[in-house]
Parts: sequence; structure tokens; C-alpha cells
Amino acid sequence: MILKADYEAKTVFEVNYDKLKDSGIKVIAFDLDSTVMKSKSGEFSKETLLLFEKLKKDFSLLIISNNHNIEYISKAASQIDFPVIAPAKKPATSISRAFLKEQNIAPKDIVMIGDRPLTDILFGKLLGCKTVLVDSISWQEERPVVRFVRKLERIVNI
Repeated sequence: MILKADYEAKTVFEVNYDKLKDSGIKVIAFDLDSTVMKSKSGEFSKETLLLFEKLKKDFSLLIISNNHNIEYISKAASQIDFPVIAPAKKPATSISRAFLKEQNIAPKDIVMIGDRPLTDILFGKLLGCKTVLVDSISWQEERPVVRFVRKLERIVNI
């Protein structure tokens, strides 16, 4: 089941990070939009920044985004002190594999956390790492059609 995540959580704030650490995960790769940042906002919430600070005690962090807006990505990257790979062209893995090889990071040491099975989870599976599917960080504010599409994606377990 290539689109079935290894783990699921409501949002990034409910992921069992202790379990990931105990399983040998050393690097957490997050999707950006709708996973750790409200889509198109360009700003991390205080709660997300606090989560990053807490996680950096036990993990290396990384953002892997398909967003190709250079100004937007630069704005996001300026708020954190860890790498952002963008545009990553997920689910393709070549751009991220090159970065990981350069940093001497093995896929077995990574977990990919994202909100989209067809990009984030498939990317993680193709890369050979663990995956966590979360709902949108701002799910309460999403339009009904977006919620419907998200539900459809989760029904498919190939």
C-alpha cells in the first residue's frame, strides 16, 4: 500500500515524536503548506515555532516543499534555522536524494510528515523513509471542497 502512511495523527502537534525517536528516526522532514504553515500565509505560528524548538533537542529538521514561489520560500526559510528544499517536485525524489546524499543522511533515518497522500506520503515511500500523514494545520478553516478532496485522497490506499 504505497499511499498508506506508516503513522497518522490529527496534526503535527499530535504526532508521537517519542515513538519516532525510539524507532531510530534522526531527521524529521516536514511538508510546508498546510502541514506546518497555514497555506499561503508565509508565517509560522508561534505554536509551530515552539514545536520546532522542542524537536531540535532530539532531531534534525528539514522542510521539503513543492512550493515554487521563491519569495514565499525565502520568507518561510528566514523564520527558521534549518534547511528548506524547494521546489522539491514531490513525489519525485531526485532533488531531495541529492540533498540527503550531500548531507550524508540515510532515508532509513528520516520520517516524512505531510498532509497529502499523493505527494508527501508517496514521496516518502519512494524515498524509502517512514511516513506520517496529518491533517491540515488549519483544517477548521478549509473550504468544504478542499475537505472533500482531502477525504477522497485518504480513501485510496494503493
